Amino acid sequence: MRVPATPPTYRHSCFLFLRALGLVYLIAFYSLWIQLPGLVGHHGILPADFFLTTLHEQLGSDAYWLAPTLCWLNPSDSFRDWICLGGMLASVLLVAGVMPAACLAALWAFYLSLMVVGQEFLAFQWDALLLEAGFLAIFVSPLRWRSRPGQDPEPPRLMVHLLWWLLFRLILSSGIVKILSQDPTWRDLSALSFHYETQPLPNPLSWYVHQLPGWFHRLSVVVMFGLELIGSFLFWGSRTCRILACGAQVGLQLLIAATGNYAFFNGLTIALCLPLLDDRLLQRAPLGRRWQVASPCNGTNWSRWVIWPIAALVGVLTAVPMLQTVKLDFLCPQPVRALYRWVSPFNTFNSYGLFAVMTTERPEIIVEGSRDGVTWQPYEFKFKPGDPLARPSFVAPYQPRLDWQMWFAALGHYRNNPWFLKFCWRLLEGRPEVLGLLAGNPFPDVPPSRLRAVVYDYRFTNASASSAWWRRQVKYLYCPVLSSGR
Repeated sequence: MRVPATPPTYRHSCFLFLRALGLVYLIAFYSLWIQLPGLVGHHGILPADFFLTTLHEQLGSDAYWLAPTLCWLNPSDSFRDWICLGGMLASVLLVAGVMPAACLAALWAFYLSLMVVGQEFLAFQWDALLLEAGFLAIFVSPLRWRSRPGQDPEPPRLMVHLLWWLLFRLILSSGIVKILSQDPTWRDLSALSFHYETQPLPNPLSWYVHQLPGWFHRLSVVVMFGLELIGSFLFWGSRTCRILACGAQVGLQLLIAATGNYAFFNGLTIALCLPLLDDRLLQRAPLGRRWQVASPCNGTNWSRWVIWPIAALVGVLTAVPMLQTVKLDFLCPQPVRALYRWVSPFNTFNSYGLFAVMTTERPEIIVEGSRDGVTWQPYEFKFKPGDPLARPSFVAPYQPRLDWQMWFAALGHYRNNPWFLKFCWRLLEGRPEVLGLLAGNPFPDVPPSRLRAVVYDYRFTNASASSAWWRRQVKYLYCPVLSSGR
């Protein structure tokens, strides 16, 4: 008589996932703590206190639901600092295994609060992904004062599958949006011939990979589409399929991280791959052999009367953005769409899909100041391209959010980026909080009386060129010359 196979367990993989998620949260909060004063501080580019005041004046009490943030209690800069510090402390406790469920709930609330007041500067897909992964992690974590490997109860199987579902939506959607966008560079497999040069923040390896022949870039696109459109379905296959899919996706993320600066996105995606691995595999690893279940716990600390409704709600609500991605949202009942719109301010059930349209040129905004209108001096940013001789930097998992927004601004018009003019006025005022986001201040004594933004076309130099990393050519003024009247 054949003995039934033992169902796989995920104690160890979820233990690792929660620790990896804690590290991602720690990086995210530390990165924001440094930058928030210049981005959304009282003297920053988009002051959060003014944003909340205006929102309340326009919406009344509805503003509390449409902009859910703890900063309604206190919109000051110091309170946001405390949120960042609280987030960093909760992240460390999560990594240490202290009160994991409570820490995760606090982390989700803290990060949501900063996302709301961060406005354009915290509107990236990985910010939303961190919130969604953090929310699911609350119900994967054990309800214990101290989490220990091999002693935690088995995580709810439904919630583990929802982590797979989140990873599946992320990877599959990234492939689908490229196909549905009808972008010619994805169709003729030439997209990666442009990508390394035109991505938001290249690193030194980006330059070297850009020099590789066209056949390599076309083959890379084919492999990428295979991993996104086909490999994602392996998450739902046999145990062997899941292990292979995990390895393939981790490898893809490591390659992306090596050739570009994408903040904590790659680390977070790798963390989401970990629940694909079961305990039988991890116990074969040297560390895993120390994690043998010392006192097996049958069941979970979370009641099924909590898990089942939460899982049903998440499943229904996340189906809406997935159907929207594949252009089948007409299949979604109107009450479900209404519920999705109602909870959308919490940024916890999201759509994904990176680089749907590949940029084939690299316009770059160079901001310059002058005291006489004749001699202009550039403001150098810490990480975005400026001086053609400056070597690109490795900056991830830290995300310089102003540098990223400058890339988006260059692709559009200043009228569609009102934050940019506010940034320029802060430079004319000489605000130290905003100047701290830059590499240096060319006017350390007295701020300039005039400011202009010049758009250049940037291209990587080729392998036989001089020591410069970039070559550039002036294109046009991005906006009218601004004057402080001094």
